[in-house]
Amino acid sequence: MLPSDMIKGLSLPVIAAPMFLVSGPEIVIAACRSGVVGAFPTLNQRTTDGYVQWLEQVEEGLALGPEPGVKQLGPHAVNLIVHKTNPRLEPDLKVTVEHRVPIVITSLGAAKEVVGAVHSYGGLVFHDVVSIRQAEKALAAGVDGIIGVCAGAGGHAGTMNPFALLYELRRLTDKTLILAGVVSTGAQVAAAIVAGADLVSVGTRFIATRESMASAAYKEMITRSSAADIVYTPKISGVNASFISQSITDAGLDLATLQHEGPIDMGAELSVDSKAWRDIWSAGQGVGAIRDIPATAELVRRMRAEYGGALDRALALRK
Repeated sequence: MLPSDMIKGLSLPVIAAPMFLVSGPEIVIAACRSGVVGAFPTLNQRTTDGYVQWLEQVEEGLALGPEPGVKQLGPHAVNLIVHKTNPRLEPDLKVTVEHRVPIVITSLGAAKEVVGAVHSYGGLVFHDVVSIRQAEKALAAGVDGIIGVCAGAGGHAGTMNPFALLYELRRLTDKTLILAGVVSTGAQVAAAIVAGADLVSVGTRFIATRESMASAAYKEMITRSSAADIVYTPKISGVNASFISQSITDAGLDLATLQHEGPIDMGAELSVDSKAWRDIWSAGQGVGAIRDIPATAELVRRMRAEYGGALDRALALRK
């Protein structure tokens, strides 16, 4: 399936972003049945065998077909961490190829070998970037699309304004361009599309849904937070990332005295003893628009209505 065909078939040009320790098969199934892309990180399952089980669960769930009123299923996706410290990369990639996962989102490294493996069965590779230089490297590796992670995004966020990032990425390539960060409503999705994106990767808004694996306390904290509560620091995971300040305090940490964690180590981040991501909760600056915890299908329907309303308003301005 070509990217243009995939985008045209979606009920809303959105990817429910793969979030560490948050995205699992339930939210992927719900998102895809709602007509958007659903994704989870392979590392959310602690073993490759577990990853296989999740893929089988997703495949079984999607056999139910789309939700009533939705024309077709959205494709499912997985996130692979392409980093030398990720011991699961090779076995997880092998499973991904065997199951012919339609979309693979790569992070922390773009490798021609990974792209070639996914292309061998007709899959697409979209790569996370936070800078133009990273995008250039990813395009050189042959990826099918770029996910521009802007300032204010949750997780490993960038520092560029979304409009500046979109413009420079679009000048760089005519391949599929996806904006990630600070989008929680359908109107914001419309703004990103009008500004030049083909798709929008939405993370934080999907944390506060019934199907996400986030704890009830995490979801409730999302609904009580605003942009001012988000801190951007390398001291938690070794790479600059966005976290909710209250969760840092609740974990008994003080950023003012906390030492830098040093270079990222996926083995350490996967340790059950690591507080990063498990006890310290990530979110983007779009949290201020989140005040409830709906089912994923309900959220997509709401965003679709907001998206249509925003486009109608934009068209009315031309009259």
